[in-house]
Amino acid sequence: MDTTTIIAIVSITIAGLTTSIGCIAPALSEGKSVTSALASIAQQPDAASTITRTLFVGLAMIESIAIYCFVISMILIFANPFWNQVVS
Repeated sequence: MDTTTIIAIVSITIAGLTTSIGCIAPALSEGKSVTSALASIAQQPDAASTITRTLFVGLAMIESIAIYCFVISMILIFANPFWNQVVS
């Protein structure tokens, strides 16, 4: 195998791992966050607006991790910085 093939195989494998782990971990975290928020709202219904607001901010932060992992995997597949070094 030449260097181009090795870099292609490694890039596609790492992109797949990044996307899979980067989607599974935030999904589990979001589920745990929603479960905790619903339990908190059930215990203190008066604080529902504060808990909901904090929940949505937290969910946005957690979801940004999945988006960053997706962007990294797309960079590895379509704009790999290692291709230029192999070609030259």
